[in-house]
Amino acid sequence: MDTASFSGLLKTLLYILAFYYIFKFLARLFLPVVAKKVVEKATQQFQEQQQQYQQQQQAQATKNEKPKEKKIVGEYIDFEEIK
Repeated sequence: MDTASFSGLLKTLLYILAFYYIFKFLARLFLPVVAKKVVEKATQQFQEQQQQYQQQQQAQATKNEKPKEKKIVGEYIDFEEIK
């Protein structure tokens, strides 16, 4: 069984700090690009959904645009009032 040494502890801390700063640097480089792509994709999906919704509404509007039947109540008679 190996025993822990002070130099091993320092190496581990150095690796952790190096990994942290490298990750932080790479995140600053690539995170804005990734976020921009995610926003663009979400915008595109939203626009597609809007187009599909508008097409559905137009299709329903054309179905509902049948001419309405006029009820024939009777013949119109123009009259004058006699005093």
